[in-house]
Amino acid sequence: MAPMFLVTLIGCLLFAVYGMLIDYYRRAWTTIPSFTARDRPCRTKISVLVPARNEEANIAACVNSLSRQSYPKDLYEVVVIDDHSTDRTWELMSDLYYADLSFMRLSLADNASGQQPIVAHKKLAIETGIACASGELIVTTDADCLFHPEWLATIAAFYEEKNAKFIAAPVRIGSPTDMGRGSLLSIFQTLDFITLQGITGAAVSRKFHSMCNGANLAYARSAFYAVEGFKGIDSLPSGDDMLLMHKIYRQYPEAVFFLKSPKAIVTTQPETRWKGFFHQRIRWASKADRYDDKRIFGVLLLVYILNALFVVLPIAAFWNSWWLWILLLGLVVKTLLEYPFVRTVAAFFGQRSLMVYFPILQPLHILYTIVIGWLGKFGSYRWKDRKISK
Repeated sequence: MAPMFLVTLIGCLLFAVYGMLIDYYRRAWTTIPSFTARDRPCRTKISVLVPARNEEANIAACVNSLSRQSYPKDLYEVVVIDDHSTDRTWELMSDLYYADLSFMRLSLADNASGQQPIVAHKKLAIETGIACASGELIVTTDADCLFHPEWLATIAAFYEEKNAKFIAAPVRIGSPTDMGRGSLLSIFQTLDFITLQGITGAAVSRKFHSMCNGANLAYARSAFYAVEGFKGIDSLPSGDDMLLMHKIYRQYPEAVFFLKSPKAIVTTQPETRWKGFFHQRIRWASKADRYDDKRIFGVLLLVYILNALFVVLPIAAFWNSWWLWILLLGLVVKTLLEYPFVRTVAAFFGQRSLMVYFPILQPLHILYTIVIGWLGKFGSYRWKDRKISK
Protein backbone atom coordinates (compact mmCIF):
# COMPACT_ATOMS: atom_id res chain seq x y z
CA MET A 1 0.00 0.00 0.00
CA ALA A 2 2.87 2.38 0.72
CA PRO A 3 4.28 2.33 -2.87
CA MET A 4 0.77 2.86 -4.25
CA PHE A 5 0.24 5.85 -1.97
CA LEU A 6 3.64 7.28 -2.85
CA VAL A 7 3.07 7.00 -6.61
CA THR A 8 -0.40 8.54 -6.25
CA LEU A 9 1.06 11.40 -4.23
CA ILE A 10 3.76 12.03 -6.83
CA GLY A 11 1.11 12.01 -9.56
CA CYS A 12 -1.00 14.52 -7.65
CA LEU A 13 2.01 16.80 -7.19
CA LEU A 14 2.79 16.61 -10.91
CA PHE A 15 -0.80 17.52 -11.75
CA ALA A 16 -0.71 20.41 -9.28
CA VAL A 17 2.44 21.86 -10.85
CA TYR A 18 1.06 21.26 -14.35
CA GLY A 19 -2.21 22.91 -13.41
CA MET A 20 -0.39 26.00 -12.15
CA LEU A 21 1.66 26.10 -15.35
CA ILE A 22 -1.40 25.92 -17.63
CA ASP A 23 -3.23 28.53 -15.57
CA TYR A 24 -0.16 30.76 -15.79
CA TYR A 25 -0.21 30.44 -19.58
CA ARG A 26 -3.96 31.16 -19.67
CA ARG A 27 -3.68 34.29 -17.56
CA ALA A 28 -0.64 35.48 -19.49
CA TRP A 29 -2.39 35.00 -22.83
CA THR A 30 -5.55 36.83 -21.78
CA THR A 31 -3.57 39.80 -20.49
CA ILE A 32 -1.60 40.37 -23.71
CA PRO A 33 -3.03 43.60 -25.13
CA SER A 34 -4.32 43.33 -28.68
CA PHE A 35 -2.16 45.65 -30.74
CA THR A 36 -3.72 48.34 -32.92
CA ALA A 37 -1.45 50.42 -35.11
CA ARG A 38 -1.52 54.15 -34.57
CA ASP A 39 -2.76 56.34 -37.37
CA ARG A 40 0.64 57.52 -38.53
CA PRO A 41 2.83 56.38 -41.43
CA CYS A 42 5.69 53.95 -40.88
CA ARG A 43 9.01 54.37 -42.66
CA THR A 44 10.75 51.08 -41.89
CA LYS A 45 12.18 49.27 -44.91
CA ILE A 46 11.21 45.60 -44.74
CA SER A 47 12.68 42.55 -46.44
CA VAL A 48 10.36 39.54 -46.50
CA LEU A 49 12.34 36.31 -46.82
CA VAL A 50 10.62 33.18 -48.15
CA PRO A 51 12.78 30.02 -48.17
CA ALA A 52 11.20 27.55 -50.57
CA ARG A 53 11.83 23.93 -51.48
CA ASN A 54 9.43 21.92 -53.63
CA GLU A 55 6.59 24.40 -53.21
CA GLU A 56 5.16 24.41 -56.73
CA ALA A 57 1.64 24.05 -55.32
CA ASN A 58 1.97 27.09 -53.04
CA ILE A 59 4.60 29.57 -54.21
CA ALA A 60 2.43 31.60 -56.59
CA ALA A 61 -0.37 32.06 -54.04
CA CYS A 62 2.17 33.03 -51.37
CA VAL A 63 3.87 35.72 -53.45
CA ASN A 64 0.54 36.98 -54.80
CA SER A 65 -0.64 37.41 -51.21
CA LEU A 66 2.54 39.32 -50.39
CA SER A 67 2.04 41.56 -53.41
CA ARG A 68 -1.34 42.67 -52.05
CA GLN A 69 0.02 44.15 -48.84
CA SER A 70 -1.22 47.63 -47.93
CA TYR A 71 2.28 48.65 -46.84
CA PRO A 72 3.89 51.10 -49.31
CA LYS A 73 5.50 49.17 -52.15
CA ASP A 74 8.64 51.29 -51.97
CA LEU A 75 9.15 50.21 -48.35
CA TYR A 76 9.22 46.44 -48.71
CA GLU A 77 10.75 43.78 -50.91
CA VAL A 78 10.07 40.07 -51.27
CA VAL A 79 13.05 37.73 -51.47
CA VAL A 80 12.33 34.09 -52.35
CA ILE A 81 15.24 31.69 -51.89
CA ASP A 82 14.92 28.40 -53.73
CA ASP A 83 16.50 25.55 -51.78
CA HIS A 84 17.48 23.10 -54.53
CA SER A 85 13.88 22.34 -55.50
CA THR A 86 13.36 19.23 -57.58
CA ASP A 87 9.92 20.26 -58.83
CA ARG A 88 8.76 23.34 -60.80
CA THR A 89 9.17 25.83 -57.94
CA TRP A 90 12.01 27.77 -59.60
CA GLU A 91 10.26 27.78 -62.98
CA LEU A 92 7.04 29.13 -61.47
CA MET A 93 8.95 31.75 -59.49
CA SER A 94 10.63 32.91 -62.71
CA ASP A 95 7.24 33.39 -64.34
CA LEU A 96 5.98 35.71 -61.59
CA TYR A 97 6.12 39.40 -62.39
CA TYR A 98 4.88 42.45 -60.48
CA ALA A 99 5.31 45.92 -61.93
CA ASP A 100 5.18 47.73 -58.59
CA LEU A 101 6.75 45.13 -56.27
CA SER A 102 10.44 44.62 -55.59
CA PHE A 103 10.67 40.86 -56.08
CA MET A 104 14.02 39.07 -55.89
CA ARG A 105 14.62 35.40 -56.74
CA LEU A 106 17.66 33.62 -55.37
CA SER A 107 18.85 30.05 -55.78
CA LEU A 108 21.01 28.20 -53.27
CA ALA A 109 22.29 26.10 -56.16
CA ASP A 110 23.88 29.26 -57.60
CA ASN A 111 25.36 30.20 -54.22
CA ALA A 112 26.71 26.78 -53.20
CA SER A 113 30.30 26.91 -52.06
CA GLY A 114 30.94 23.25 -52.82
CA GLN A 115 33.29 23.02 -49.84
CA GLN A 116 31.21 20.92 -47.46
CA PRO A 117 27.80 19.27 -47.30
CA ILE A 118 24.95 21.53 -46.26
CA VAL A 119 23.27 20.49 -43.00
CA ALA A 120 21.12 23.49 -42.08
CA HIS A 121 19.50 24.20 -45.45
CA LYS A 122 16.87 26.65 -44.21
CA LYS A 123 19.38 28.62 -42.15
CA LEU A 124 21.61 28.90 -45.21
CA ALA A 125 18.65 30.09 -47.27
CA ILE A 126 17.86 32.79 -44.71
CA GLU A 127 21.51 33.86 -44.46
CA THR A 128 21.67 34.08 -48.25
CA GLY A 129 18.51 36.16 -48.32
CA ILE A 130 19.68 38.54 -45.60
CA ALA A 131 23.01 39.07 -47.37
CA CYS A 132 21.15 40.23 -50.49
CA ALA A 133 18.31 42.08 -48.74
CA SER A 134 18.19 45.83 -48.20
CA GLY A 135 15.63 46.06 -45.40
CA GLU A 136 16.23 47.28 -41.87
CA LEU A 137 13.65 44.77 -40.64
CA ILE A 138 13.87 41.12 -41.69
CA VAL A 139 10.55 39.27 -41.82
CA THR A 140 10.62 35.50 -42.41
CA THR A 141 7.76 33.27 -43.46
CA ASP A 142 7.14 30.01 -45.31
CA ALA A 143 6.19 29.41 -48.94
CA ASP A 144 2.86 27.78 -48.05
CA CYS A 145 1.56 30.82 -46.13
CA LEU A 146 -1.06 33.50 -46.82
CA PHE A 147 -1.28 36.94 -45.23
CA HIS A 148 -3.73 39.60 -44.10
CA PRO A 149 -3.39 42.69 -46.34
CA GLU A 150 -2.24 44.72 -43.33
CA TRP A 151 0.22 42.12 -42.08
CA LEU A 152 3.38 44.08 -42.85
CA ALA A 153 1.85 47.42 -41.85
CA THR A 154 0.97 45.95 -38.45
CA ILE A 155 4.44 44.46 -37.95
CA ALA A 156 6.13 47.73 -38.95
CA ALA A 157 3.97 49.79 -36.59
CA PHE A 158 4.66 47.40 -33.71
CA TYR A 159 8.39 47.37 -34.48
CA GLU A 160 8.61 51.16 -34.45
CA GLU A 161 6.43 51.63 -31.37
CA LYS A 162 8.25 49.01 -29.27
CA ASN A 163 11.73 49.59 -30.68
CA ALA A 164 11.83 45.81 -30.97
CA LYS A 165 14.77 43.63 -31.88
CA PHE A 166 12.76 40.43 -32.29
CA ILE A 167 9.02 39.89 -32.84
CA ALA A 168 7.21 36.57 -32.66
CA ALA A 169 3.81 36.76 -34.34
CA PRO A 170 0.79 34.41 -34.55
CA VAL A 171 0.41 31.55 -37.02
CA ARG A 172 -2.86 29.84 -37.82
CA ILE A 173 -3.39 26.52 -39.54
CA GLY A 174 -6.18 26.81 -42.09
CA SER A 175 -9.27 25.36 -40.47
CA PRO A 176 -10.91 22.19 -41.82
CA THR A 177 -13.87 24.25 -43.04
CA ASP A 178 -11.49 26.60 -44.86
CA MET A 179 -9.83 23.65 -46.58
CA GLY A 180 -13.11 21.96 -47.46
CA ARG A 181 -12.38 18.90 -45.34
CA GLY A 182 -12.78 18.00 -41.72
CA SER A 183 -10.51 14.99 -41.40
CA LEU A 184 -9.26 13.72 -38.07
CA LEU A 185 -5.73 14.79 -39.03
CA SER A 186 -6.67 18.38 -39.90
CA ILE A 187 -8.67 18.80 -36.69
CA PHE A 188 -6.00 17.19 -34.54
CA GLN A 189 -3.10 19.25 -35.85
CA THR A 190 -5.11 22.47 -35.74
CA LEU A 191 -5.96 21.99 -32.06
CA ASP A 192 -2.37 21.02 -31.30
CA PHE A 193 -1.11 24.11 -33.11
CA ILE A 194 -3.57 26.38 -31.31
CA THR A 195 -2.15 25.14 -28.01
CA LEU A 196 1.42 25.79 -29.13
CA GLN A 197 0.52 29.29 -30.29
CA GLY A 198 -1.12 30.09 -26.97
CA ILE A 199 1.97 28.94 -25.09
CA THR A 200 4.13 31.00 -27.46
CA GLY A 201 2.21 34.21 -26.84
CA ALA A 202 2.02 33.66 -23.10
CA ALA A 203 5.68 32.69 -22.67
CA VAL A 204 7.10 35.48 -24.83
CA SER A 205 4.88 38.22 -23.39
CA ARG A 206 5.91 37.30 -19.83
CA LYS A 207 9.52 36.52 -20.83
CA PHE A 208 9.01 33.11 -19.27
CA HIS A 209 10.88 31.26 -22.00
CA SER A 210 11.68 31.61 -25.70
CA MET A 211 9.23 30.17 -28.23
CA CYS A 212 8.17 31.10 -31.75
CA ASN A 213 7.34 29.77 -35.22
CA GLY A 214 9.43 30.52 -38.30
CA ALA A 215 6.35 31.14 -40.44
CA ASN A 216 5.86 34.55 -38.82
CA LEU A 217 8.96 36.22 -37.40
CA ALA A 218 10.52 39.66 -37.61
CA TYR A 219 13.89 40.82 -36.34
CA ALA A 220 16.16 43.77 -36.82
CA ARG A 221 18.86 43.08 -39.37
CA SER A 222 21.33 44.71 -36.99
CA ALA A 223 20.33 42.29 -34.20
CA PHE A 224 20.88 39.29 -36.47
CA TYR A 225 24.44 40.37 -37.17
CA ALA A 226 25.04 41.50 -33.57
CA VAL A 227 24.50 37.91 -32.37
CA GLU A 228 26.49 36.55 -35.34
CA GLY A 229 23.44 35.08 -37.00
CA PHE A 230 23.23 31.31 -36.82
CA LYS A 231 26.81 30.85 -35.65
CA GLY A 232 26.88 28.15 -32.98
CA ILE A 233 23.58 26.63 -34.10
CA ASP A 234 24.42 26.16 -37.77
CA SER A 235 25.13 22.46 -37.32
CA LEU A 236 21.46 21.78 -36.55
CA PRO A 237 19.00 21.16 -39.41
CA SER A 238 16.23 22.92 -37.45
CA GLY A 239 16.23 25.89 -35.09
CA ASP A 240 16.20 28.86 -37.46
CA ASP A 241 13.42 30.29 -35.30
CA MET A 242 13.58 29.44 -31.59
CA LEU A 243 17.34 29.03 -31.28
CA LEU A 244 17.93 32.33 -33.06
CA MET A 245 15.26 33.96 -30.90
CA HIS A 246 17.06 32.93 -27.73
CA LYS A 247 20.39 34.24 -29.03
CA ILE A 248 18.78 37.62 -29.62
CA TYR A 249 16.93 37.46 -26.29
CA ARG A 250 20.17 36.96 -24.38
CA GLN A 251 21.58 40.15 -25.87
CA TYR A 252 18.35 42.21 -25.94
CA PRO A 253 16.10 40.75 -23.19
CA GLU A 254 13.81 43.79 -23.06
CA ALA A 255 13.39 44.06 -26.84
CA VAL A 256 11.79 40.67 -27.62
CA PHE A 257 8.00 40.71 -28.01
CA PHE A 258 4.91 38.79 -29.09
CA LEU A 259 2.62 40.66 -31.47
CA LYS A 260 -1.01 39.81 -30.71
CA SER A 261 -3.22 41.15 -33.47
CA PRO A 262 -5.71 39.49 -35.86
CA LYS A 263 -4.10 41.45 -38.69
CA ALA A 264 -0.71 39.93 -37.87
CA ILE A 265 -1.91 36.32 -38.22
CA VAL A 266 -0.25 34.26 -40.94
CA THR A 267 -2.24 31.29 -42.24
CA THR A 268 -0.30 28.16 -43.12
CA GLN A 269 -1.41 24.92 -44.72
CA PRO A 270 -2.03 21.73 -42.72
CA GLU A 271 -0.18 18.53 -43.42
CA THR A 272 -2.41 16.28 -45.50
CA ARG A 273 -0.99 12.94 -44.34
CA TRP A 274 -0.18 11.55 -40.92
CA LYS A 275 3.31 10.59 -42.06
CA GLY A 276 4.11 14.14 -43.09
CA PHE A 277 2.61 15.50 -39.88
CA PHE A 278 4.73 13.20 -37.71
CA HIS A 279 7.91 14.04 -39.60
CA GLN A 280 7.15 17.76 -39.16
CA ARG A 281 6.65 17.41 -35.42
CA ILE A 282 9.73 15.19 -35.00
CA ARG A 283 11.71 17.92 -36.74
CA TRP A 284 10.36 20.48 -34.29
CA ALA A 285 11.12 18.24 -31.31
CA SER A 286 14.61 17.33 -32.52
CA LYS A 287 16.14 20.56 -31.22
CA ALA A 288 14.68 20.28 -27.71
CA ASP A 289 17.94 19.12 -26.13
CA ARG A 290 19.87 21.90 -27.84
CA TYR A 291 18.07 24.80 -26.17
CA ASP A 292 20.35 27.13 -24.24
CA ASP A 293 17.11 28.36 -22.68
CA LYS A 294 16.85 25.88 -19.80
CA ARG A 295 13.51 27.34 -18.76
CA ILE A 296 11.72 25.73 -21.68
CA PHE A 297 13.58 22.45 -21.13
CA GLY A 298 12.04 22.25 -17.64
CA VAL A 299 8.58 22.84 -19.09
CA LEU A 300 9.09 20.17 -21.76
CA LEU A 301 10.32 17.68 -19.17
CA LEU A 302 7.29 18.27 -16.93
CA VAL A 303 4.89 17.83 -19.85
CA TYR A 304 6.63 14.66 -21.03
CA ILE A 305 6.67 13.01 -17.59
CA LEU A 306 3.02 13.85 -17.00
CA ASN A 307 1.99 12.35 -20.33
CA ALA A 308 4.18 9.31 -19.72
CA LEU A 309 2.10 8.56 -16.63
CA PHE A 310 -0.88 7.93 -18.88
CA VAL A 311 1.07 5.21 -20.65
CA VAL A 312 2.28 3.58 -17.42
CA LEU A 313 -1.10 3.60 -15.65
CA PRO A 314 -3.00 1.25 -18.02
CA ILE A 315 -0.12 -1.22 -17.75
CA ALA A 316 -0.23 -1.03 -13.95
CA ALA A 317 -4.02 -1.55 -14.09
CA PHE A 318 -3.46 -5.16 -15.13
CA TRP A 319 -2.24 -5.82 -11.59
CA ASN A 320 -4.48 -3.43 -9.69
CA SER A 321 -7.72 -1.84 -10.92
CA TRP A 322 -6.99 1.16 -8.68
CA TRP A 323 -4.71 2.52 -11.40
CA LEU A 324 -7.50 2.37 -13.96
CA TRP A 325 -9.57 4.74 -11.84
CA ILE A 326 -6.56 7.02 -11.44
CA LEU A 327 -6.10 6.95 -15.21
CA LEU A 328 -9.69 7.98 -15.90
CA LEU A 329 -9.56 10.67 -13.23
CA GLY A 330 -6.29 11.95 -14.68
CA LEU A 331 -7.78 12.26 -18.16
CA VAL A 332 -10.71 14.26 -16.81
CA VAL A 333 -8.48 16.54 -14.74
CA LYS A 334 -6.03 17.12 -17.59
CA THR A 335 -8.86 18.04 -19.95
CA LEU A 336 -10.43 20.41 -17.43
CA LEU A 337 -7.10 22.11 -16.82
CA GLU A 338 -6.32 22.66 -20.48
CA TYR A 339 -9.75 23.37 -21.94
CA PRO A 340 -10.24 27.01 -20.77
CA PHE A 341 -6.78 28.00 -21.98
CA VAL A 342 -7.04 26.38 -25.40
CA ARG A 343 -10.60 27.68 -25.89
CA THR A 344 -9.46 31.24 -25.27
CA VAL A 345 -6.65 30.95 -27.80
CA ALA A 346 -8.92 29.22 -30.33
CA ALA A 347 -11.32 32.17 -30.11
CA PHE A 348 -8.53 34.55 -31.10
CA PHE A 349 -7.82 32.47 -34.21
CA GLY A 350 -11.52 32.14 -35.06
CA GLN A 351 -11.44 28.37 -34.52
CA ARG A 352 -13.39 27.93 -31.29
CA SER A 353 -15.88 25.59 -33.01
CA LEU A 354 -13.15 22.91 -33.03
CA MET A 355 -13.15 22.75 -29.24
CA VAL A 356 -15.94 20.17 -29.35
CA TYR A 357 -13.26 17.68 -30.44
CA PHE A 358 -10.76 18.64 -27.76
CA PRO A 359 -11.85 16.17 -25.01
CA ILE A 360 -12.29 13.35 -27.51
CA LEU A 361 -8.76 13.74 -28.85
CA GLN A 362 -7.02 13.81 -25.46
CA PRO A 363 -5.92 10.13 -25.49
CA LEU A 364 -4.53 10.50 -29.00
CA HIS A 365 -2.69 13.69 -28.06
CA ILE A 366 -1.10 12.02 -25.03
CA LEU A 367 0.18 9.11 -27.13
CA TYR A 368 1.38 11.53 -29.82
CA THR A 369 3.32 13.58 -27.24
CA ILE A 370 5.13 10.49 -25.95
CA VAL A 371 6.03 9.18 -29.40
CA ILE A 372 7.14 12.53 -30.84
CA GLY A 373 9.20 13.37 -27.77
CA TRP A 374 11.04 10.05 -27.99
CA LEU A 375 11.63 10.16 -31.75
CA GLY A 376 12.68 13.79 -31.57
CA LYS A 377 15.52 12.69 -29.31
CA PHE A 378 16.48 9.33 -30.80
CA GLY A 379 14.84 9.03 -34.22
CA SER A 380 15.32 10.41 -37.71
CA TYR A 381 12.88 12.15 -40.01
CA ARG A 382 12.32 13.15 -43.61
CA TRP A 383 11.62 16.73 -44.57
CA LYS A 384 11.24 18.09 -48.10
CA ASP A 385 12.53 14.78 -49.50
CA ARG A 386 15.62 14.87 -47.30
CA LYS A 387 16.40 12.32 -44.60
CA ILE A 388 17.72 13.91 -41.42
CA SER A 389 19.41 11.74 -38.79
CA LYS A 390 20.03 12.66 -35.17
